[in-house]
Order: sequence, then C-alpha cells, then structure tokens
Amino acid sequence: MGKNKLKKFSEIAAFPHVFEYSYADLQHQECGLKGFWNRDVFHNDHPIVLELGCGRGEYTVGLGRLYPSKNFIGVDIKGARIWAGAKESMNAGMGNVAFLRTNIELLTLFFSSGEVSEIWLTFPDPQMKKTNKRLTSARFIKIYHEILSENGVIHLKTDSLFMFTYTCEIVKINYFPVLIQTDNLYESGLADEILSIRTCYEQQWIERGIPIKYLRFIIESRTQIIEPEIDIELDAYRSFSRGRR
Repeated sequence: MGKNKLKKFSEIAAFPHVFEYSYADLQHQECGLKGFWNRDVFHNDHPIVLELGCGRGEYTVGLGRLYPSKNFIGVDIKGARIWAGAKESMNAGMGNVAFLRTNIELLTLFFSSGEVSEIWLTFPDPQMKKTNKRLTSARFIKIYHEILSENGVIHLKTDSLFMFTYTCEIVKINYFPVLIQTDNLYESGLADEILSIRTCYEQQWIERGIPIKYLRFIIESRTQIIEPEIDIELDAYRSFSRGRR
C-alpha cells in the first residue's frame, strides 16, 4: 500500500464525521448509530439522504451545500476515495454531511426502518455479468426498502445504457412509480442545479460524448421483487477502466 493511501486512512480515522466499523465488530452487534443518526451525528431531525458508492463524495458534498435542511451520508468501502469528500466537507464546516465506510450489503445493520428518505446511486458499476451485484437488482431493492421511509425515492444517474435499461425494466415489471426518466439528461432540459452536480467519472463520459441517463422512482411496498427476464445489449466500454471491451 502506498504512503499516500496510508496517510489518507490515518486522516479519515481521525475525522469526526467519518464512521468505520469492522465486519468482525458487526458480527456481535449492530452499529450503535442505527436509528440515532439524527440525534447523535447531525443533532437535528432533518431527512437523511444516502449516496451509495459515493467514491470521492462529489454528490454527497454538492447536495449538502444545496440542501442545508437535509442530512447527507456518503457510503463507500474505499477509504482512500471517501477521504476527498470528507476532507472538503470538514474544511467547509458542513454539519449536514457524514461518511460511512462499509459494504452496501450491510446497510440494514446501520439504519433502522424508515430512517432514510432518499438514496442516490451515482454512476454505479453496471455489473453486466452479475445480476445480484447490480445496485438496482431485486436483492438491493429489498435492502433499500427496509431502511427507506414510506414512498422513499431512488435516484439513478449513470453513463451505462445497460444499467439504465435494466433498471427501467425492473421498475416497470414491479410497477414502481416513475417520477423522471431520461436517456439523455443534458439534452432533456431536466438538468437543474441538483442534477448538474458532476462527478469525476461523469465529466469523463461527457467529454467522450456518452449521454448521461437519469431515473427517479419510488420504492413502494411489494410482497416480492421480480427480476426482469430480458436480453440487454452490453455496453461497448468498461465503466471504470474506460477501456474498450
């Protein structure tokens, strides 16, 4: 591990608004903040919004600036990535921004039923070969439903046509209400101040001429979540390495 990464890990361990729990610790007890994020971290009763797979935290910090009356938590397993947003928000004195270093699969150990009002998925890996790893698969939607408030909102912003098409299909087959759907955000006239926050990856897709897709929908209660049976054309590039397939 490089010295720069070690330095970042050391720094985030000391940040008061970054929370890390080892998997071993969670085997014995749930996170002590479960159900108490507003009381113990933000010291208010504002709605809680998560950015999952937040990376450097551009959206978490950007939304925190736009909405001081909401609380934002960026979630990612990569500590070196979280460091950037954590450092920026701390230097700016943003009391409505925090970060949680954990796997998304473990969200129910950190948040209680109804504790979260919205979830942002910003440029997730489309996981074209592994359905269960897609952040909008039935597996993950069930997890989100456990922690979201009634009529909780999911935002998906992605470069991947595969991910966008798959998510539209799972939303359609399960009859989840769609609030906004566009396969070309910046040509749609819908790119308001919120949606115009650009992550590091997003800027690269735009420069390559890849349209940005956006879907906003509501997760209503369902007895079961159905996976779509549909063949979807694979993306012609790799989202993270940016190389050709």
